[in-house]
Parts: sequence; structure tokens; C-alpha cells
Amino acid sequence: MAIFRAGGAVRNGPGIARASLERGLVPIGLGIGITFAVALAGLACLDSVGQGAKPVDAGAGSDAAATTTASETATPAARDAEGFSESERSLLRSLSIDALPAVPKDPSNRVADDPDAARLGQLLFFDARLSSNGKVACATCHEPARFFTDGRAVSEGVGTTNRNAPTVVGSAYSPWLFWDGRRDSLWAQALAPFEASAEMNVTRVEVVRHVVRDPVASKLYREVFGRAPLEGDPGRLPPRASPFGDPATQDAWARLPAADREAVDRAFADLGKALAAYQRQLVPGPGRFDRYVRSLASPATPAGPDAAAALSPLERQGLALFLDSGRTQCLRCHNGALLTNQAFHRIGTELMAGGFPEFGRFLGIQAALIDPFNCLGPFSDAKPDDCRELRFLRRDHVQAESGKFKTPTLRGLSRTAPYMHDGRMATLEAVIEHYRHPPPRDPDPSMAHELLPLELSDDESRALVAFLHTLDGEVAAEAPWLAPPGKNGASPATNPDR
Repeated sequence: MAIFRAGGAVRNGPGIARASLERGLVPIGLGIGITFAVALAGLACLDSVGQGAKPVDAGAGSDAAATTTASETATPAARDAEGFSESERSLLRSLSIDALPAVPKDPSNRVADDPDAARLGQLLFFDARLSSNGKVACATCHEPARFFTDGRAVSEGVGTTNRNAPTVVGSAYSPWLFWDGRRDSLWAQALAPFEASAEMNVTRVEVVRHVVRDPVASKLYREVFGRAPLEGDPGRLPPRASPFGDPATQDAWARLPAADREAVDRAFADLGKALAAYQRQLVPGPGRFDRYVRSLASPATPAGPDAAAALSPLERQGLALFLDSGRTQCLRCHNGALLTNQAFHRIGTELMAGGFPEFGRFLGIQAALIDPFNCLGPFSDAKPDDCRELRFLRRDHVQAESGKFKTPTLRGLSRTAPYMHDGRMATLEAVIEHYRHPPPRDPDPSMAHELLPLELSDDESRALVAFLHTLDGEVAAEAPWLAPPGKNGASPATNPDR
């Protein structure tokens, strides 16, 4: 919600060597892009198209939300009992969960909307056997009870990561995944944590072999993809093999026949697509804010909205601040029904403890371009014309993207603390304080953060936090999707025989 200074056009740049990525400059894993960092932004968000991010595609009406605010629409027009003009009510409707369209199609994943693929993905999501110590599953860092986050500053897998686990709820709407956008699809993202040494610490060969040998997973795989995960005896494969990892692991991968490498990669990609099919079930449901907006359309009495849906005076004050472009400019980046423009910004969190830089989107762009599982890769089901985000990603002056991280959704904030890409802020109060008193800017304009101090009183800050809590809601998925499946791998949500 900080006021941003206007900046130059966002530009992306030349490739970076694969070797530098494999040496760890890009963390390979960690769950899907987005815990609620409340990266409240401003004018620089208008560069989202140049970054390849869909400008408000994450919620109907978000174009209007990005350009229309309460102060801009405050004209001598008729107002309702709550004090809103018709244009302001339209703006509120664009932010409501009711404006969220259906989950967008993913042409790169032919099984994205296959219920059996979702069942297989659910089985994999909760299976801790797919980690080197048998204790870490996708659900370890993405707990259903925590809005699919883990409550830690940085996630703990087999080791300790350097990233806060973002929620996977609503991630199917995002064109870029991870805090730095280093994957361009939900299924490509789902593969990365397996081979991340601090997360699940297994290789793709181990993952595929597990599915081949597990009777439930193997059966589901055959039903979904019409073939076995791997032909022949999986015992012919080395215990661990991957293009990533220690020298022995990489050497074992290089020694595999090309046909075996291709077969393993294809089965591995298929498992990512099944995981994506499951996560596409996880979308946010309505909260108190959404019920309030609904009540404005059909108030119970001429005096105002239904009492059960009403916001408190403090929350109502926070909503007014959120909408006020002259005070906060929150809507510049937090717009649409998911309250994110899906773009990347430098907001004063680009330095780690000790002053070392966070590369953020700078390396994320490079990783997305060289990922063999991207939309243009051999394992994608998309046609090249379907891959507009990747094809039109600008690649010049990529250095200017250093330190930028993705604008998170504001849905579910109460259950997704701590905040920011590295969990450095434990509370929403701390987040607002960061925007009130941002750190000094880098003297290099191309590397300076985008914030100007947010001029709010203590009471106004409390009001803004109170409003943000009204955005909480449950996951809009049937209960069986929110827990591990039965021992036979079936989810009651898709298997009426259970």
C-alpha cells in the first residue's frame, strides 16, 4: 500500500549460464509462488505487461480496479446507505471473489481438468515417501489448515530453505510461479521441490521408480495417461540420477541411454501435470469482505447491508484507505478478485541479512527460459502460439529485474504469516510499518526500490490491518480434497462409490 515512485519500463535480458543456476544461484525448489507478502505497490505495476504477467487476468473487473479508485470516482453522485456511489460499488464488485472467473485453461497440460489426474496428484501431494528421509511431502510446506502454507518464516524440508512457502490456493490463475517467477506453469513448478536438496532431496529417477512400484499410483497413472510410467524393468535405472545434484548424481544421469532419459523426463513431467490438476481444485472462497460486497447489491433494509455481513467502523475505515489512490495506491498492484496483478516489484526487501543482494526476478527469468519443462519445451502439450507469456518475455536489460519479487494475493492473510518472500515480517502490522518507513534507496536508480513513505497515522494503520483481515475465507473445494486420500488413492470428491 505504499506509494510508488514512477520508474522506467521493465526490461528483461540475456540468458545466464545453466552452470551458474546449477551451482545454487537459483534455488531449484520451494512451493508455489506466493505467501501473502502484502507487496502493496504503485505506478510501477503498470509495467506488468512488459514482464509477461497478465495485467489483471486474475480477476474479472481488475482493469477497472487498477485505474479507478474511490478518490477518482468521488463525484457528486447518488450514494447508498454505506456512502458508496455506483462507480465505487462497481469497483468493490471487481474486488469481490464473485468476480473471479473459472480457473483458466492450461494448454500445456492436457490432463489439467481430468478428475482422475487430480486424484493422482492428490496422492502425490500428501506422500512423504517421495523425499529422501521419508518425512517430507508437498503438504509439509503447504498445510491445508494454514491455507496451504506452513507458518514458518522459511520452510523446513529435508533441510532449511531460504524462502517462505507461498500458498497454492489460487495459484492456477498465475502465469508465473515461485516468488521469482522461475516457472511458467503450475505443473513445471510442482516438479522443482522434488530435486531441491533442502526440500524433498530426491531425483526424478527415484520419483518415477516410486510410482512404477506403488500399485495405487501406478494404476492411476495408467488410467490417466494410457500407458505405464516406465516400460521395462525399473531396476535397470541407477538408484539416483538427475541433471541436477552432486557430481555422482549428474554422472549417473549422463550415463543413461538417451531413450531412458527421455522416458524418465516424460513420466516426471506427467506427474507434475497430475499435481497441477490437483492444485487446480484449490481456489479461494468468500470472506467477510465478499459477503459485505454482496450485501450492498441487495441490502436487507433501506438502512444498509445485512448486519451479519457488515464491516465494523474500523474495517470500513480501512477499506476506504485501501481504495484511496491518493493515500495508499494499494489498487495499483492489489486488484482483481485475487488482489494481485501477478507482477514483480522491488519493495525494499531486496537485501538479505548482512547486506547481500537477493536476485529475485533477475534469475527467475533465466531459469524459466532454460527450463526443459516450460511451455515451449518437449514435454509441454501446448502449441507455440499458446505460449505467449514465454514467447513475448522481454530479455534486454534483465539486470534491472534484480531484487524484484512477485506481488502476492491478499486472500487468507490471517493464516499465512509470516510475510514477504523470506518471511522477514511476522505480522501485518510489521508489513504496514515497512511501507510507512521504507529503507533507504540504492543510489543507483536502476536498483532503487519503488517505495515512497506511506503517510498513515497509527489509527489508520490499525484500520488498514483490520480491513485486510476481512479478506480471509475458506478454500472453495470439497472437503475430501483438503486431506490425504484414502489408502486406495481415491478421493470421495471424485469417486461416488466411496
